[in-house]
Amino acid sequence: MWRFAVRPCVTALACEVCGRLPHPGRTRLTLAKLAAVFPVELALHALVIRWHPPYLVTVALLTITTTILVIWVVEPSAMRMLGGWLHSPELRHRDRIDKAPALWRIRVRLTDRPGALETLAKHLAHRGANILTVHVHQLEGAVLDELVVDAPDEVTTQALTAAAVHAGGTQVGVWPATVLSLIDGQTKALAIAARIVGDPDELPLAVAELLGARYLAPGAPQAVEPDEGTLLELDLDGRCWGFVRPDEPFTPAEIARAHRLVDLAALTVRRG
Repeated sequence: MWRFAVRPCVTALACEVCGRLPHPGRTRLTLAKLAAVFPVELALHALVIRWHPPYLVTVALLTITTTILVIWVVEPSAMRMLGGWLHSPELRHRDRIDKAPALWRIRVRLTDRPGALETLAKHLAHRGANILTVHVHQLEGAVLDELVVDAPDEVTTQALTAAAVHAGGTQVGVWPATVLSLIDGQTKALAIAARIVGDPDELPLAVAELLGARYLAPGAPQAVEPDEGTLLELDLDGRCWGFVRPDEPFTPAEIARAHRLVDLAALTVRRG
């Protein structure tokens, strides 16, 4: 039985908030308008010339008629009819996104020995998962690896967790990810640091974004229940902020980055 790929409808590109479609490219929009307006203009001019009305009547008739037809009838109809062509680049891009493999973020503790990561990669490959990025956090007697992998749609969280466990991993966490996860930690930290230099008051929100944690405002209760996650406290000029992240303890590298952002904010305040 034949199966045909169905391209999403143009309405799928509409903004969820305002309902508008993205603005088409200038060249395509110009060609579409010319294709819609030219036949109307040609037909009207041919009729007017055939009737030979007075000059002023000709100008008024052409101006009013073409304006009404083009703005209220022809152009809207043409935009609907040519919508698939006008937005074909966006539709192709959406097709690529829809057909892309699912992205997952994996955090797993491995023994600090040669070949541990290679073994993990083999077990993931058996399930069709491909490692895209790896970040290694050194721990005492072990390493904590953070990976972003792509995998076929049928691969589940349980399958990826089992692969990590069979490779000798412990404390395994698997979460759905987006393409933003492919931005390396250093680039993300530098971008956030630039925000803090521009406005030191952005510090708590910037740290929360960097760590993927929940921000506890100053004065809020700092006691955290065990099932809520681990607590990281930062202090700047007598102000204390807490950050909580469920299921994921903060790594030494993450804690060090957070403290360096505090130092950067303090330096910016003093120089300001």
